[in-house]
Amino acid sequence: MAQPSLSVSSSFTYDVFLSFRGIDTRNNFTGNLYNSLDQNCIHTFIDEEEIQKGVQIIPALLQAIQQSRIFIVIFSKNYASSTFCLNELVMILDCSNTGHLFLPVFYNVGIERALIQLKS
Repeated sequence: MAQPSLSVSSSFTYDVFLSFRGIDTRNNFTGNLYNSLDQNCIHTFIDEEEIQKGVQIIPALLQAIQQSRIFIVIFSKNYASSTFCLNELVMILDCSNTGHLFLPVFYNVGIERALIQLKS
């Protein structure tokens, strides 16, 4: 029996866009999640794999966000302390209001603490 997989519709380049604080999760949770998605043929945007050196990062990220169907945001201990991550989150939330799926993941942080960090 064939395994079901996400398939990219013609309007999406990526099935999933991963937003994360690199120093917190790149070499553990996010790296493992990316590898698992990739091994299951789920086309996933992750900054170090998809953005070429010399490309302006903000326009490239915005384009990738707009071309993604699902957003997985990994809220970790230092996610909300990064202006870059928060700006990326704003772009994601703008797009998620247009019918894209938004999946928050709270990694190694209580949900109450994450919500407090986001409000500050």
